[in-house]
Amino acid sequence: MREIVTLECSECKRRNYTTTRNKKTKTTKIELKKYCRFDKKHTLHKEVK
Repeated sequence: MREIVTLECSECKRRNYTTTRNKKTKTTKIELKKYCRFDKKHTLHKEVK
C-alpha cells in the first residue's frame, strides 16, 4: 500500500524530489528538509499531489 508522492520546495516552489509513503500508517502529508539545488541550501519540502 505504498504510493509515490512528489515533494515541492517551500521557497522556490519547484518539485525536486519523489518518494514513497505508506498510506495506512501515514495519513498526514510529509514534510522533510532536503537540499534544493536551485536555492543552493537545505529547505523544507512538502508533499504535493
